[in-house]
Amino acid sequence: MRELPVAVIGAGPVGLAAAANLVSRGLAVKVYEAGAAAGANISDWGHVRLFSPWTYNVDPAARSLLEKAGWQAPDEAAYPTGAELVREYLAPLAKSPALTPVIEYGARVKAIGRRGVDKVVSRDRELHPFQLTIVDSDGRVRRELARAVIDASGTWTSPNPLGAGGVTVEGEETSRDRIAYSIPDALGRDRVSYAKRTTVVVGAGHSAANVLLDLAELAAAEPATKAIWLTRGSNLARVYGGGANDQLAARGDLGQKLRQLVESGRIELVASFAITAVRQSNGQLALDGETPEGARTVGTVDRIVVCTGQRPDLALTRELRIALDPWLESAKALGPMIDPNLHSCGSVPPHGHRVLSHPEPGFYTVGIKSYGRAPTFLMLTGYEQVRSVVAAIAGDMAAADNVQLMLPETGVCTSAPESAGCCGGPAPSDADACCVDDASAKAQGKSGCGCSSSAKTSESTQAQ
Repeated sequence: MRELPVAVIGAGPVGLAAAANLVSRGLAVKVYEAGAAAGANISDWGHVRLFSPWTYNVDPAARSLLEKAGWQAPDEAAYPTGAELVREYLAPLAKSPALTPVIEYGARVKAIGRRGVDKVVSRDRELHPFQLTIVDSDGRVRRELARAVIDASGTWTSPNPLGAGGVTVEGEETSRDRIAYSIPDALGRDRVSYAKRTTVVVGAGHSAANVLLDLAELAAAEPATKAIWLTRGSNLARVYGGGANDQLAARGDLGQKLRQLVESGRIELVASFAITAVRQSNGQLALDGETPEGARTVGTVDRIVVCTGQRPDLALTRELRIALDPWLESAKALGPMIDPNLHSCGSVPPHGHRVLSHPEPGFYTVGIKSYGRAPTFLMLTGYEQVRSVVAAIAGDMAAADNVQLMLPETGVCTSAPESAGCCGGPAPSDADACCVDDASAKAQGKSGCGCSSSAKTSESTQAQ
């Protein structure tokens, strides 16, 4: 078993960080990337500028490998686009002498199991190596063995559907040619599809905000362009953000710009709208939905952009003993820490291998996939995850358990139960606090209620 490599699924930021940590510890590694190059999923949204600067986006172990190869780091205060992240960091990292030999592109992992035993067998299970079923770019199927598996495959290719119920709505499948489930480049390669057209953007996260801002800019140049924003809920505090209180200035600015566009009427907002059907009418689309006031139809529109998040692909681990949070489909132990039904401030304590492991010894889910359907993640979180996981695989339990993470706070608390607010409801407007409990605690001379402390640093959506 010790002579076998550790398999890493995915050559995105977190997968390559895992590989860099493994190499730095002298452990054999094999990285399987389904795309044609490192960061293939990020390239899909390469036109989008990250709201975190370079200082937050480079893994320490990866930096060490790059600097040995003569890499010149970008300006740490600059904000890269997705394309720049790939070109200036991920591509050089993948081509570094240490990682080039261990990465295979066009290699899609279709299934993971244990050689010689199925999911039911318990006796000596940990003595059987992992067996990965690989489909290469030519469609050939083969099987390879590994001592451990780190799944950093992400969720980008498994978007949530349009319907609020988690399944496709009537008419969604037949209208696929006019529905985008990503972040279209409305100002660039996809301009012709959105200029002088009416587009509905569904979702209340930062992906939706980016699309809406692009459409508003396009409308300034092409006045016939119109954007309609549909949200399932009515509380938009998370996407509007903390403004000047956000420790990532670009993230706070993103939400404030969107708020201004809505308040000025340049973007039409339809809140509390749960889509039930998509209909084609006279060459255009109409969306039927339920609102607190009853049934309503939004139409007619030309295109729909769905930014309702992603979900993990669970098919490849069917033969493994996986413990998942029942509703988030995140790593089970991580679920209670990030559940938006409970943790309305969107905070999560630092966590490592013990939280990310499963009943299947040697298998770990990391990166945004470890969060399942939860909408909050920063690359920094993934980097610390894989540092801890690799230390555990190497047997360095002291390093594995010494998990530390300091993330920039959002400056805002939001709540899934929208009437409740965060920790007892929203704070009074004149209070320097994120919620009622926080304001009350500070009024008593305490530092706060703890929901925004450094031990529970806030995180924000960042596609990977």
